[in-house]
Amino acid sequence: MTVYGYLRVSTDKQDCDNQKIGVEALAEKLGLPIESWIVDNGVSGTKEPEKRQLGKLLKKIKSGDVIICSELSRLGRKLFMVISILEHCMKIGAKVLTVKDGYELGDNVQSKVLAFAFGLVAELERDMISKRTKEALSRVKAQGRSIGRPKGRKNIRHVWSGKEKQINRLLKLGVGKTKIARMTGMSLNSVYSFLKQR
Repeated sequence: MTVYGYLRVSTDKQDCDNQKIGVEALAEKLGLPIESWIVDNGVSGTKEPEKRQLGKLLKKIKSGDVIICSELSRLGRKLFMVISILEHCMKIGAKVLTVKDGYELGDNVQSKVLAFAFGLVAELERDMISKRTKEALSRVKAQGRSIGRPKGRKNIRHVWSGKEKQINRLLKLGVGKTKIARMTGMSLNSVYSFLKQR
């Protein structure tokens, strides 16, 4: 078991010291000596964990490990971000303890209730995304625009879309097909397909 102290602080040294004092006090009270400190200094909580030191920590934690932080908002400023971080820790079997909120997320009833809440929130988010997608597709259809990727030969045609005049002009000048492909940034096959479509 490894105990990590996690701090996310502004450039204010006092804020850093206050968080550290609180984390150390809780660790001492629980008899959990902190072996490693992970600090995101001057990093916004809206940044994805992967872009912070927190992301590195989440990759290396194992079952039985403990992360102690000042409060849940230190993990992230967005609800879904915090939920996904906690869910990741719970799946691995790592505990998250917070000083100010008094949370102990691990193998206990509180965690199971939160896990249920996490699942419910994630399901609601998926439903909302699905509804927004369907609404957007309905709006596009109502405007008479086609949805999806063009099928068959139309799929090839879009490669030269807007280049027809240039290709025809080069052909009239007697430029070879290989050179036309190079000059227009198309493949030789696309040039031959264009010629077939004329």
